[in-house]
Amino acid sequence: MKLKTITAIILILLAVQLTNGQTKTTWNNKQCAVVLTYDDAIDVDLDNVIPALDSLHLKGTFYLIGSSSVVAKRLNEWRAAAKEGHELGNHSLYHPCDGTLPGRGFVTPDHDLSKYTVDRAVSEIMLNNTLLKAIDGKSERTFAYPCGDLKIGDVYFYNQLKNQFAGARGVTPGLQTINEVDLTNVDCYAINGQSADYMIGLVKQAMQTHTLLVFLFHGVGGGHSLNVDKGEHSKLLHYLKQNESQIWVAPMVDVAQYIKAHRRDKN
Repeated sequence: MKLKTITAIILILLAVQLTNGQTKTTWNNKQCAVVLTYDDAIDVDLDNVIPALDSLHLKGTFYLIGSSSVVAKRLNEWRAAAKEGHELGNHSLYHPCDGTLPGRGFVTPDHDLSKYTVDRAVSEIMLNNTLLKAIDGKSERTFAYPCGDLKIGDVYFYNQLKNQFAGARGVTPGLQTINEVDLTNVDCYAINGQSADYMIGLVKQAMQTHTLLVFLFHGVGGGHSLNVDKGEHSKLLHYLKQNESQIWVAPMVDVAQYIKAHRRDKN
């Protein structure tokens, strides 16, 4: 058999393998999946982010701290956001973090995760679920680890919560194929001051590798010590919109449920 013929056959087989594996049939008939997540329930979520998303008909995930004053004062706006299709995710009731780790001077003694029992952490997260359901009427949502802390002592506290959530977002950067995603600790890229070019570059990588890309934002145009410029964030959103034929942009809960269904279908 001639070399050209062999090469052509190999290319066809590779194309078929990719089509059946990690291209258009994988992420809701798109090249990749992108999830936009916003942490801590702050005013700019409602003032800057949701209007920007809604103007382009894009949906995001907002991880709410139940005790946040912005939840209490702007309850109807969060409810309206949920009705528009945005996910209200669980970021715990008090956002406890492990105060024994470096750079954790902001952690108060009352909400130091290292001093929590597992039962307390689980109970507070479940209480926040009750609050969120009272806001949006939904039972399905995802969780995000405050400060990315997975354990209390040597115990992975989320093990007691797996049946309560579609998945959990961590803070480790990475792009994952649909078979690589760990739904107990989904990778993401935390954004703090990076440019639109950087963020769009990640999207292009995800498209090329047919992977899941999750962004983690806090402030957008201010409102938090971790922040991204409003204009740079807008450029990212417009790029996603302009390429929506190739990029599936969806809330984390939708993507997590899709991954689970994909794995069930394979089995």
